[in-house]
Amino acid sequence: MATVSLKGVKKIYDNKVTAVHDFNLDIADKEFIVLVGPSGCGKSTTLRMIAGLEDISEGDLFIAGKRMNDVEPKDRDIAMVFQSYALYPHMTVYENMAFALKLRKMPANEIDKKVKEAAAILDITQYLDRKPKALSGGQRQRVAIGRAIVRDPQVFLMDEPLSNLDAKLRNQMRAEIIKLRQRINTTFIYVTHDQTEAMTLGDRIVIMKDGFIQQIGTPQEVFDQPANLFVAGFIGTPQMNFFDAKLTKQDGKYQIAVGEAVMTLGEAAQKRLAEKDVGERQVTVGVRPEHISFAATAGSHTIASKVDVSEMMGSEVYLHVSAVGRDVVMRVPTTDLPAEHRAGIPYGTEINFTFRPELIHLFDPETEKNLPY
Repeated sequence: MATVSLKGVKKIYDNKVTAVHDFNLDIADKEFIVLVGPSGCGKSTTLRMIAGLEDISEGDLFIAGKRMNDVEPKDRDIAMVFQSYALYPHMTVYENMAFALKLRKMPANEIDKKVKEAAAILDITQYLDRKPKALSGGQRQRVAIGRAIVRDPQVFLMDEPLSNLDAKLRNQMRAEIIKLRQRINTTFIYVTHDQTEAMTLGDRIVIMKDGFIQQIGTPQEVFDQPANLFVAGFIGTPQMNFFDAKLTKQDGKYQIAVGEAVMTLGEAAQKRLAEKDVGERQVTVGVRPEHISFAATAGSHTIASKVDVSEMMGSEVYLHVSAVGRDVVMRVPTTDLPAEHRAGIPYGTEINFTFRPELIHLFDPETEKNLPY
């Protein structure tokens, strides 16, 4: 088992394009780290540098305290699972899983033991005599993971391993990876563009954009305290709503004015803003759809809107409304709606809403950074 450290790592291609900028991260032994971000953000390139499949242009990589920049991939004691499975089509499942061990000249009885143990963990024992073409996508991915497990690596690298699977199978495999992690207890570095995977799998998440780290934290930290507008909009489904607003102070209390509505912020935000001595200014307000409250009557703290789309989800309704010149998404529990609206709200219906004061996020419109943090 091993720690992994990246110190000032950069990747600059021959065409002078920088794919990864000044990447710094310390991964603890047995930690599950997820690199997440949109396509082209540098997450797979970072993983490939750890694997040794890409050269590091600047900076240093350490695995278990040893500098690995110039160490061959086969000597790094890592195993990698690819998006494409990368199985040998002419070999059986057993032969695919045993191949790397045969190259190491491991005794046949030991190979047999390791392959069968891994197959049992992944519930693929019944497929050991089959060729990959006779397996489903989910079964092939299990074989690819099994081939990595048998090597008993210090570090387990996974590059978007579930992206070729359908939604139901992806959910099942995500649960399998959580169980697998608990059973083999090694250091995992996992790459995905899917924020649901990142939130459910990672001990910590590294959110990337354009080759830069935007934020590192636990899933709850990045959800509750997004460092900037990008992280706030990337993490959470449906996406956070953003509003242009004015931050003001009235009787020693911070308030926000969104359109005609004025709302007093929660105590935690009051304290942080006062500690930083933040003055009156323009801000971008962020509010998650589930943190918008339906208001039965209009008031000085409510925003008027018109319903565009009402999506009934059973226990809650997703409301897409037009308000203060923009589209807003609300997630409203059906129990919070008037009885006449519980079956859905017709197009054009006028409704009022407000924000939960303790769950309002403030961002600087210029730097896009979270204001109170």
